[in-house]
Amino acid sequence: MGNYTDGCTRVCGLIGNPVKHTLSPLIHNTLAQMLGINLVYVPFEVKEENVGDAIRGADALDIFGLNVTIPHKSEVIPYLEEIDPLAKGIGAVNTLVRTKSGGFKGYNTDMTGLYRAMTDEDIELEGKKVIILGAGGVARPAAFLCGSKGAKEVYVLNRTFDKARDVAEEANKALAKMGSEDKLTEDGLGADGEITEYEKKIIAMPIDDYKKLLTGDEKYIVLQCTSVGLFPDVNSAVIEDEEFYRHVSYAIDMVYRPVNTKFMKLAANGGAKSFSGLKMLLYQGIDAFELWNRSEGRDITITKEQADEVYKLLEMEVLGASNIILEGFMGSGKTTVSEILSDELDLELLDTDQAIEEAEGRTINEIFAKEGEEAFRSMETNLLDMVVSEHLSGMVVSLGGGLPLREENRALLKKAGKIVYLRTQPETVFERLQGDDTRPLLKTEDPLKRIKELLSERSDKYETLADIIVDTDGKDASDIAREIIAAIGL
Repeated sequence: MGNYTDGCTRVCGLIGNPVKHTLSPLIHNTLAQMLGINLVYVPFEVKEENVGDAIRGADALDIFGLNVTIPHKSEVIPYLEEIDPLAKGIGAVNTLVRTKSGGFKGYNTDMTGLYRAMTDEDIELEGKKVIILGAGGVARPAAFLCGSKGAKEVYVLNRTFDKARDVAEEANKALAKMGSEDKLTEDGLGADGEITEYEKKIIAMPIDDYKKLLTGDEKYIVLQCTSVGLFPDVNSAVIEDEEFYRHVSYAIDMVYRPVNTKFMKLAANGGAKSFSGLKMLLYQGIDAFELWNRSEGRDITITKEQADEVYKLLEMEVLGASNIILEGFMGSGKTTVSEILSDELDLELLDTDQAIEEAEGRTINEIFAKEGEEAFRSMETNLLDMVVSEHLSGMVVSLGGGLPLREENRALLKKAGKIVYLRTQPETVFERLQGDDTRPLLKTEDPLKRIKELLSERSDKYETLADIIVDTDGKDASDIAREIIAAIGL
């Protein structure tokens, strides 16, 4: 998805290392297009020793705003003009907003984004018990968030206990600084220099001691903050004991590749509601987008409907389905199934045959009659090349039956999205197309024989190209659409 740029375009971006696989440009460029804001978002790979230069350079270039990802979330702090108290409390920044006096102010929207994602899923933290698995970079803001939003107890479980203890101590100190003055000294500690018991709600534990928490019918909100389960290690979870998951009410995995991790599956099997970290990624981006625009006087609040639209694009991108592309022989049901998918998933529909007819102002029959099949195939290639070169996404694409035959087209299709082959037997095609005189390739004395010949020539190419194969014989279009949605993972 490309944004138009001119001399008035504002630039936002991401600094980190590495950043090549970031999904943030999809979030911000989609929001900018959606709202008609002249803004583009690009990733910048910055080495650790160049962080200061990057911040100063961004200021000199009048960069509108920046996101910060690993390993620079703490390293950027010395180069900021200001820092939001919540970000200062957890010692990590992921969003930089320009100040009126110059330079940047640091915020942490990882934390606010996580809370917004939880709210979106109706997860209440007040008075609840929380387990955080892992003690990495995201565990600290997660622990602070849960404590600050009224969680009764927050357990940080990690294989290396010292790291869990460090996260708990840092989060408790940050919470203490938010405490009441009559209980705490100015620096947020008790009179003896220790955190008061009142504020010790973050508790560190070795992960192997998790069974100590599984008492009676106690239920926990569990945040999975390790990299276990991240692609390609998709068959692992940091805890695989089924008993553990029977004590989980809500499970949130910070991993979002794959969208449905083993941790999430185990939690769902145990009766919990489980959610991907993709929603946290979305809302931390939305919070940053709103901060940048409000700094210039635009009172922007992204609606849930707009957020859901962007989330669908993120989900499709992670699943390798930036577009859902239906291929198959004529009569396989592509047109009807694509219409159902478009409605069910709220995605734009592109029928390549219809698009060419509209662009040319004539029917495919007329194009074949006047210019021949090769001219029409070139039109198909040009259309597909436009989809790929313009990075068009969020569409259901119904292909003409012959479009995948060209090698050039097959290479383009692999870049364009997830390809679903609607496999159909010749006799079914013949039955479905009886009386249809709009098919130039079937204008013959024996249409069934011609269908068999064409399918014999094409079926191997269809099958080799496909990511998913769905047999359509004996199924109605709604069943086929549901099967496709399930196979993709949406």
